[in-house]
Amino acid sequence: MLNKLTAHELLEKLEKKETTVNDIATALSSRIQEVDPRVRAYVRLAQPGQINQCGLPISIKDNICTEGLNTECCSKILEGFKPPYDATVIKKLKSAGIAIWPNKLNMDEFAFGSSTENSSFGPTHNPWNLECVPGGSSGGSAAAVAADEAIWALGSDTGGSIRQPAAFCGVVGLKPTYGRVSRYGLIAFASSLDQIGPLTKDVRDSALLMNIISGHDEKDSTSADIPVPDYTQALHGDIKGLKVGVPKEYFIEGMDPETRKIVDEAINKLKSLGAQVAPVSLPNSQYAVPVYYIIATAEASSNLARFDGDQYGLRKAGIQNLIESYKQTRGEGFGQEAKRRILLGTFALSHGYYDAYYLRALKVRTLIKNDFDKVFSEFDCIVAPTAPTPAFKIGEKSADPLSMYLSDIYTISVNLAGIPAISLPCGLTKSGLPIGLQILAKPFAEETIFRAAYAYEQSTEWHKLKPKL
Repeated sequence: MLNKLTAHELLEKLEKKETTVNDIATALSSRIQEVDPRVRAYVRLAQPGQINQCGLPISIKDNICTEGLNTECCSKILEGFKPPYDATVIKKLKSAGIAIWPNKLNMDEFAFGSSTENSSFGPTHNPWNLECVPGGSSGGSAAAVAADEAIWALGSDTGGSIRQPAAFCGVVGLKPTYGRVSRYGLIAFASSLDQIGPLTKDVRDSALLMNIISGHDEKDSTSADIPVPDYTQALHGDIKGLKVGVPKEYFIEGMDPETRKIVDEAINKLKSLGAQVAPVSLPNSQYAVPVYYIIATAEASSNLARFDGDQYGLRKAGIQNLIESYKQTRGEGFGQEAKRRILLGTFALSHGYYDAYYLRALKVRTLIKNDFDKVFSEFDCIVAPTAPTPAFKIGEKSADPLSMYLSDIYTISVNLAGIPAISLPCGLTKSGLPIGLQILAKPFAEETIFRAAYAYEQSTEWHKLKPKL
């Protein structure tokens, strides 16, 4: 089946004229029709006439603007919104001859969540166990790639929203350095933390996709004007002498024992490949969760103020008073988690609390970044678990927001520091759920990440395993 192949395998077949984009699109469409009623990775199923058969297809998270294609952040408040323009990453993909799959991928509403349960379209199911979550907020992207319903996909990562679902679904997910990939056209959650990145079946596909979507963009004021290397050149498999740090703060009580054992085995594999592994300390990482949920909710509160039903999306009809219209529209348009984060963020930014919460959180964020800078002055990369546990059951944490927030404990520091990180599969639990290994590097050192990740991947078989749907 063509849909089971990686993007680089399919590109090679296309080049040799061993297949056509029409054949690939047909295989993909057939697979989606077969399994997506159970997985629910997509927010709606495309009709055959909608499929653009002009290039190798890629699937897109529902918060990245695509001209004329519904982009709703899986929220009722943006129901029916069709952007009049393409995000920069979409333009880059089209210019590279990549076709945009016409139905978007499911996600937590406005990327608020770690399980893809907070979607107005209902939850996505993990292909490895349909009773479990796929992670979030890019759960639809990870599940689609894992279930061979997508060749590759784009997601967004604000506090782990690419890497954590990649770990839960046994695929490769990369959060690029802040500023490496343009955010223009990404519907914002937290503007100082958001990054668009790839979810793929293997490391080579991730490098290929990063080659396409990376680079400076004048439309994004936070975009870095730094040359983009050919990331595939880092995929040579040699990591002899690579200095790898293992943060002691990431291996603590409460971590799932199976996860720890599997990650320890992965670290030993890196040693056997010639990496120099040593313990390191990131002392301020203990503050990452509270710092993140102050900064992220504050920025979310500010960003979501624009959604009032006045210009697009949902609008409560029959109300003459403008303020009442805003209240009713936002009250019905936002889900429970969105409301929770708006309220938390508004409180943190309010008079009398700004200095006590938001300003203090920004100062601690700097301390967290300084910890990474200190380690990276001596080490090439850091390895750690992606998540403290394998995928949990649907509904297991939805009534306990704090427990849900803690599922991102190993990923959020990366966004606060603005550094790149990848998650790749490194084992299965006894119950058959994937575990992810996370590799972190200094800003704009994605090549180092790809070098280490590819060497590990090629020495194991984990990336070749598929869920039995």
